[in-house]
Amino acid sequence: MKKGNRLTTYIVIALIAGIILGFIINKNIAPERIENVTEPFSLIPDAFLRLIKMIVAPLVFFTLVVGVAKLGDLKSVGRIGAKTLFWFLCASLASLMLGMILVNLFEPGIEMKLPIPESTAKGIVHDGLSLKEFLHHVFPTSVIDAMAKNEILQIVVFALFFGVATASMGERGKSIIKVFDTISHIILKMTGYVMKLAPLAVFGAMTSIIARQGPGILKTYSIFIGEFYFGLLLLWLILLGAGAIIIKKRIFELLRRIKEPVLLAFSTSTSEAAFPKLLLELERFGCRDKIVSFVLPLGYSFNLDGSMMYMTFASLFVAQSYGIHLDFGTQISMLLILMLTSKGIAGVPRASLVVIAGTLSTFNIPEAGLALLLGIDPLLDMGRSATNVVGNSVATAVVSKWEGALEH
Repeated sequence: MKKGNRLTTYIVIALIAGIILGFIINKNIAPERIENVTEPFSLIPDAFLRLIKMIVAPLVFFTLVVGVAKLGDLKSVGRIGAKTLFWFLCASLASLMLGMILVNLFEPGIEMKLPIPESTAKGIVHDGLSLKEFLHHVFPTSVIDAMAKNEILQIVVFALFFGVATASMGERGKSIIKVFDTISHIILKMTGYVMKLAPLAVFGAMTSIIARQGPGILKTYSIFIGEFYFGLLLLWLILLGAGAIIIKKRIFELLRRIKEPVLLAFSTSTSEAAFPKLLLELERFGCRDKIVSFVLPLGYSFNLDGSMMYMTFASLFVAQSYGIHLDFGTQISMLLILMLTSKGIAGVPRASLVVIAGTLSTFNIPEAGLALLLGIDPLLDMGRSATNVVGNSVATAVVSKWEGALEH
């Protein structure tokens, strides 16, 4: 059994065990004692979430600097680069907007009715950010302070400036990019280590939630999963429909070609597992190798459509679970922040949780709500990984067509 599959299996086992133990506690312990009994179990996901938050700031900074610095090379291939980024931008916005629309339409978190932790209750955003507050969240006075407080948007702004400046240094900047690229991979490795603790966190979170809320909360989870996959189906139709406008009927041939990479990404919960096979199938489809080798790697960092839809869907689900109302303006602000923070973070299994954790803290939504997603995240990760493969395949085919580099 592969490591990724093994972790997913452990998480599913932990999920079931947590539900069973939570049900036993809920039925056999007096209501006034449940809080004390479940407190040790709730400490496990708390520790896990602290480790996730530990990674957020450096991961966003180093991956984004490297991504932006590499984009600086697009001046030499300006035309292709501009077309590629235009498609990525449109697909990203469509994915994020679809997630926001569906979660507001379905409101899957309303039934959770979780109490807001006292530590965050005073800072909850109810009426949206004022212009002054928004600007304070955007522009850092100190990048060290921004990292210490996990002010993700401020880190993004600094990383954008740093990345552009590094790219402009030419040969001297390449040494910095190489070092930062290595550091970003080290931090991604750390993320993998932290994720090995996910089964324990899932067990503790599910035991605590089921014991306190009762087994009826499982209905909310099943509804959430169903609504999310319905959203992914709509996103597939949008992406394939947009692709069909450019490459016409060949969209069906493309879908047939990428069937195996999509299934591989779905079963392993990572779109990276499908990369070598996808590269080969896109060239067989008729995309020239120079286009594929340029667009596809960029897509794996900058065009994770399934993951981006999940980020808005999940972030607003957590807010709804705590009864936190975010007005339209605040939700758009969240969408734009996710648009930036999702860039440069590769399709690593469950990396979306890291981005969501940073987003929740930016809007003073209790990060503890992330524990609500841990148990079902492997099921969701399979769908969004497969969607990432579809999105990048369509992007590569479309750019190839625009460049007159689509054969057959």
